[in-house]
Amino acid sequence: MDRAATAETIAALIAPFNKKGVELTDAATFAGDLEFDSLTVMDFVAAIEDEFDIIISMNQQAEIETYGQLVDAVVKLRS
Repeated sequence: MDRAATAETIAALIAPFNKKGVELTDAATFAGDLEFDSLTVMDFVAAIEDEFDIIISMNQQAEIETYGQLVDAVVKLRS
């Protein structure tokens, strides 16, 4: 799966959590733009891990602040 397909899948997974309908760009932040709280982040990370059959470590989660960073991390973990 290439970056564009991965981004599309992640965008679909974000949709139920995107209560304000924020436009997803690579620079969109989870805490600021999407207003994800810690519980939402945990639920969302679980959905990502299930969808892509990967594990995102706590250290990796702490480094991922934007949609673009998440897409890149998932692509890297799947390769």
